[in-house]
Amino acid sequence: MHNFVRSRIGAILEDSGLGRGTMKICIERRAFISGVVGVAAYPCALFAQASGRRPLVAWLAGIAQPATVPYVRAFLEGMRELGYTEQRSFEMAYRFADGYADRLPRLAAELVDLNPNVILAAASAQAVVVKKITDKIPIVVPAFGDPIALGLIASEARPGGNVTGITPYVKGLPGKQLELAREIIPGASTIGLLDDVTDVKGVPQRQEIEAAGRELGVKVAHVEVRTPGEIGSAFKTLASEQVNVVIVLQTNMFLGERKQIAILAAENRLPAVYGCGQHVEVGGLVSYGVDLVACFHRAAVYVDRILKGAKPGDLPVEFPTKLELIINLKTAKSLGLNVSPMLLSRADKVIE
Repeated sequence: MHNFVRSRIGAILEDSGLGRGTMKICIERRAFISGVVGVAAYPCALFAQASGRRPLVAWLAGIAQPATVPYVRAFLEGMRELGYTEQRSFEMAYRFADGYADRLPRLAAELVDLNPNVILAAASAQAVVVKKITDKIPIVVPAFGDPIALGLIASEARPGGNVTGITPYVKGLPGKQLELAREIIPGASTIGLLDDVTDVKGVPQRQEIEAAGRELGVKVAHVEVRTPGEIGSAFKTLASEQVNVVIVLQTNMFLGERKQIAILAAENRLPAVYGCGQHVEVGGLVSYGVDLVACFHRAAVYVDRILKGAKPGDLPVEFPTKLELIINLKTAKSLGLNVSPMLLSRADKVIE
């Protein structure tokens, strides 16, 4: 754990194996929590309000609690490296929408009512909801998508309002993912697109993939999903349309449901391409994109600067420069696919 500070949530995450097991919480998902994994030893009332002595950082996620472990850990490690210890020099408040976008307004309002020093909105969808409620509380977004078009910032260099963060959504990347899909399945003529239409980040990704498909003369079979419960039927639809390979958009819900998606792709014998490496780590075939965990680690720098008096509108949005290609050879073998030596030689990580 690299000497990970054993704060209340830090110790809990460490003891849990940091993703090796499932997480439990002390109170219901809708209630305010300041810990992940069994915290029955700590009175829940203690976490119901911010201390008057310590800064409060609020966390709003669109995905379920277990799926956030790598990102929570990365952020807390980033805070530790900057000299912070949770429950000593700052406190945390968490809300999780479990993949249901319609829950976000209520959860965001609950966090704003706590009057935190900073709100860490995990992605653009959460930031849009929080921004509608407050233009005063600083908002840091580790996974920005299309922030100017969404009205969250004025420009990357000078955001200008109460929102800033990191944007891992590189223009042109979805088109590269389509090219990768055709490299995985040479001659693929029909490519499925699993689209989360509730996530604001999905629109530009879908548009780029459809444009790339037209340019390459490839049919894109688009299937919409609105809740986690619809993912199973979406895969059945894709299988019935006899797509050669599926591209899964990089959205909050799909990231949170990555285990379910990997299982469904395997059951339907569908190779799938993702934008986030966490999909491949749980059984997905291949991913090409930015390391999101690193983005959440970097978000700690923004929170630190804001706690020290910086205005979010003065903190430029950052762009990760490294893209990672990750391949799961075990999954490829189970699907009867032979990954070319050339593609393997380009991979940053191969899971066997």
